[in-house]
Amino acid sequence: MTPLLQPAVELDRRVLLLLRGRGHGNPEFERGVALFSRAGEHAACWFGLGLLGVCVSRRGSRRRRAFARGVLVTGIAYGFNYGVKLTVKRRRPDIAGLPPLTPVVSELSFPSAHATTSFAAAAAYSRALPAASPLFYGAAVLLATSRPYLGVHYPSDVIAGAALGNTIGRVLRCR
Repeated sequence: MTPLLQPAVELDRRVLLLLRGRGHGNPEFERGVALFSRAGEHAACWFGLGLLGVCVSRRGSRRRRAFARGVLVTGIAYGFNYGVKLTVKRRRPDIAGLPPLTPVVSELSFPSAHATTSFAAAAAYSRALPAASPLFYGAAVLLATSRPYLGVHYPSDVIAGAALGNTIGRVLRCR
């Protein structure tokens, strides 16, 4: 590793240890966070929201097109995230004495797909329902932050995923 990056890597690890060491101890809460986080696997909750929006919106309406576009944007973000993961190949955190609190789909960590798809979907679906934008982004933040809390991502994975997803979502939602 480049000596120049060492302080950033160490900060990332320290913040992860802080997140894994605070707010834990209540098994019901931890299970609840894990269950909530599982809704973001493969962007399932976001695809479901988009398909529901398409189904309940009036045929030919701007809102229906925006929801359909949001489903597409979420899928593109998911695919792009996977390409970055395969390129970077960062391994998930491994902290002695603090095992992950949820299973993972792959051992690749950077960037967080939960963060990428959540922020892309929030940006895209905010076009369909502008008044719900704070709810979409609130859910995106919660899904993203659940990942380091559960010990399956470094904070920088989530920050990078959020930036990537928000960029993809904002660029593609308008086309």
